[in-house]
Amino acid sequence: MSAVIDLAKDLIRRPSVTPKDAGCQHVIAERLAKIGFTNEPMFFVDTLNTWSRKGQDKPNVCFAGHTDVVPVGDEKKWRFEPFAATEHEGYLHGRGAADMKGSLAAMVVATERFVASHPEHKGSISFLITSDEEGPFINGTTRVIDTLEARNEKIDMCIVGEPSSTDKLGDVVKNGRRGSLTAYLTVKGKQGHVAYPHLADNPVHHASGFLQALCQEKWDEGNEFFPATSMQISNINAGTGAGNVIPGELEVQFNFRYSTELTAEQIKSRVVALLGEHKVNYDLDWTHNGQPFITEPGELTTAVQGAIEEQMGYQAELQTSGGTSDGRFIAPTGAKVIELGPRNATIHQVDECVSCDDLEKLALIYEGILRRLLT
Repeated sequence: MSAVIDLAKDLIRRPSVTPKDAGCQHVIAERLAKIGFTNEPMFFVDTLNTWSRKGQDKPNVCFAGHTDVVPVGDEKKWRFEPFAATEHEGYLHGRGAADMKGSLAAMVVATERFVASHPEHKGSISFLITSDEEGPFINGTTRVIDTLEARNEKIDMCIVGEPSSTDKLGDVVKNGRRGSLTAYLTVKGKQGHVAYPHLADNPVHHASGFLQALCQEKWDEGNEFFPATSMQISNINAGTGAGNVIPGELEVQFNFRYSTELTAEQIKSRVVALLGEHKVNYDLDWTHNGQPFITEPGELTTAVQGAIEEQMGYQAELQTSGGTSDGRFIAPTGAKVIELGPRNATIHQVDECVSCDDLEKLALIYEGILRRLLT
């Protein structure tokens, strides 16, 4: 019998595809209430969130995670039913096993054990749980943070349970993330017949110089925590599909993953300047998916790396690579944020699974972090 695996199975069996929670947060809240937490459900539009806290003193150490999962796709391609939570040959299979119901189970059990061993611990422990991390991320963590900020309730240190590990549990800890900024560019022209170009205006031709310059631009050098900012064109579309029609407009979508050397406004300004240099007639819209953040080596990273080394026998590497997470909404409040969870080898894939032994050790690592920070 394993408290961590049993709870993970209970959560996986609940088909909580974004933004559904399917009762996961109720299960977690009930367990936290039994050890002294006050639970505050926060429902925004279509998303259930839960803010749970034990204690009022500083530091407030928060576990952050999400109960929602991505769709399973064609269930016939799965070896085991995606919501059956099947344990087989040392692995727990199911949608959300690695991302991130396994982490949530480890967090809850670690907290139960820590409170039992240290009932008079200093500071506070909190949980911020959402069911809107895998979707539009509009009514989830960002709305909870807005609520907490409005009443000046602060998180001092935060452990996000995203699957950060690469080759083995705890080999990588994310101590920051790059910012993400997406541009939606429409280059305007005039549709016409290819045999009569003087009666049309080809937006693809007008945009070609700009796009080449955009790809060749060096945005920054990066720094000790971040690689240089990168730009990638992700979608481009023009024309009717007919070979004898000059398109009337060109649509281009491109994304920046940027470091703390730049701001979103600086990037926008430089893109507009390039468009002007190449005399492009355009409309331009932006979506800012998150600012970059960094948690420099200090009390939190020392506690995390120490707890990993105690259980695993090796030093975790601090990295800022990868995509975005809900840490981007928490860090701007001044909180120190890291991400630590199981291996990410199967996340969002058919036959998602996690090592049962890794989940057991992850709970011990989380408990060790609490012990280092709150005793």
